[in-house]
Amino acid sequence: MTKKPHGFKLKGGIIMSAATVSTSGSYARYKEKKKVERAYMWDEMKKHKTLYAFLAPYAVLFTVFVVAPVGVSIFFSFTHFNVLEPPRFIGFQNYLNLFLADDVFLIALRNTLILALITGPVGYIFAFLFAWFINELPRYLRAFVTLVFYAPTIAGAAFLIWSLIFSGDAFGYLNAFLMQFGIINEPVLWLSNPEFMMPVIIVVVLWMSLGAGFLAFIAGLSTIDESLYEAGLMDGIKNRWQELWFITLPNMQGMLMFGAVMAIMASFAVGEVTQGLAGFPSTDYAVHTVVNHLVDYGAIRFEMGYASAIATILFLTMIYTKSLVGKFIMKIGR
Repeated sequence: MTKKPHGFKLKGGIIMSAATVSTSGSYARYKEKKKVERAYMWDEMKKHKTLYAFLAPYAVLFTVFVVAPVGVSIFFSFTHFNVLEPPRFIGFQNYLNLFLADDVFLIALRNTLILALITGPVGYIFAFLFAWFINELPRYLRAFVTLVFYAPTIAGAAFLIWSLIFSGDAFGYLNAFLMQFGIINEPVLWLSNPEFMMPVIIVVVLWMSLGAGFLAFIAGLSTIDESLYEAGLMDGIKNRWQELWFITLPNMQGMLMFGAVMAIMASFAVGEVTQGLAGFPSTDYAVHTVVNHLVDYGAIRFEMGYASAIATILFLTMIYTKSLVGKFIMKIGR
């Protein structure tokens, strides 16, 4: 005996299962929900049209100078484009060449990941700890100390003073100090010897890591309501570390996320420091980064398609790292 399908018959003899009906009903509810959300959003936009009018100039500039260039770069990454000839679509060939035929890119990728994994988290933690300590200082002293710590970031090529400290001759400050006390017998080529180049660059990048995120942390710490700490004491907060984890950090998640984004961008975009201190290219590509590789192909060789592929990989890596860090920050205090 043949078993009839579990379902019901529509006009024309078409049999639909209960699962199909359920799916179609869910999809209809989803469409209705989205329709309601769009209508609500449109009503809110009309209600606050003045605010959107003020935001419009920035939105236009952001789209033209940030969103559009990113989209154009992603498009060119699938082409062969040398500026002199029209772009020619070649699919994923640029990406295949990067990972399978470009040994220097793999070295640059490794160096970039090393710098990002060390300077990103360490610089982020240092920025927050310094902001936390500075926030405890008196008002006027706090402003002065903030300026002192933030100055290296706004001083442009301030990192070049490290070339005097790590100079490879006997007149370099570090070599002269070590030789004076008999620690070394001859000058060390700090910025030419691959054995020492990466540690030196890490030190310099960390020195410059107190940037916009550092200021955001100070601003966030200064806006936390003192009554929250008093309530925490009544609820059983026993020390400053518990106060930090359960009260301070959860109340400045926006600033933490902003600082994380800035730290990620700074750690992955290291290039000017390595070029200024170790040369371009550096010895044995010891501190050659993805940004240096991008400059090489984009600004020197004018292979824009290949350079766009490098930029796209760097961009996607930053986005993925930001999503991972964001998930962690949202769990703070829970």
